[in-house]
Amino acid sequence: MSASQRSARNAYAGLVLDRVHTLRDDATWLAAAQADARTRFVLTLPESRLWATPAGDALQLLGPAALDIAQRAPASLLGLDDSGVAYFQTASARPPPGPGQALGLRALAATADAFQAGLAAYAAALAHWQHTSRWCPACGGATQRDQGGHRAHCAQCGLNQFPRTDPAVIVLVEHAGAALLGRKPGWPPGRFSTLAGFVEPGETLEDAVRREVFEESGAVISACDYHSSQPWPFPTSLMLGFTARAVSRVLATGDGELAEVRWFTRAGLRAGLAAGTLSLPPSFSVAHHLITDWLGRARRTP
Repeated sequence: MSASQRSARNAYAGLVLDRVHTLRDDATWLAAAQADARTRFVLTLPESRLWATPAGDALQLLGPAALDIAQRAPASLLGLDDSGVAYFQTASARPPPGPGQALGLRALAATADAFQAGLAAYAAALAHWQHTSRWCPACGGATQRDQGGHRAHCAQCGLNQFPRTDPAVIVLVEHAGAALLGRKPGWPPGRFSTLAGFVEPGETLEDAVRREVFEESGAVISACDYHSSQPWPFPTSLMLGFTARAVSRVLATGDGELAEVRWFTRAGLRAGLAAGTLSLPPSFSVAHHLITDWLGRARRTP
């Protein structure tokens, strides 16, 4: 399986949408698209929630006629699907009238299809950036949104801000048939996952893998390989999955971010999962796939 195929399995990574960046400055086209009866709007709500169907199994995509113009923020262009339907994101302080429910991204990832989960992640991340870029970081002036919602312009000093993503590495470390997993404070007993951390300025992804693993566990990495990626809008991350090989199973006291780090053989991890004494991260996370892919190599690797 290729890296692109592995990424496509991850939640929030199944959005097939032309982002049509060349149309973001076309005010005439934007106005016509927002008035088109086929156009659909993703409604984002406070606390990174989205307006979903009453059953909670999909986004409730609204047409122009269903939106209360007085209660929503300006719409931001998301893109066009393969049939030419335009999608916009708009924010509201409260849900619209009618049946439905406000859901978080994790709930939608568990129930919505790949397109809708990806659309929800895109809309929620854009809404978060818009909320946090209302003021200029250089001079403190109020910003104005343009380019279809994808630029925050400061009229006072001229600074432009654009949506940003925070890269983070997440790593399945192995050595001689065992995988290194950690448990965060506050997690349920027996819940273990792969090690992860944010990429620092001036750092390659490979350097971030080596540094984060060493900081959290004391394990020394000899090599690493890219596995897959996953948008992780909590609120603005991109998870970059890797597998890595350690030079030994020697561990040391970490930086305190993890309550425990342990080596697990495949047999030991399977036995704990079967007995209910161990559990994995949720199935919509790249961490889950990193671990299950490693377990799946058991037939070829002892």
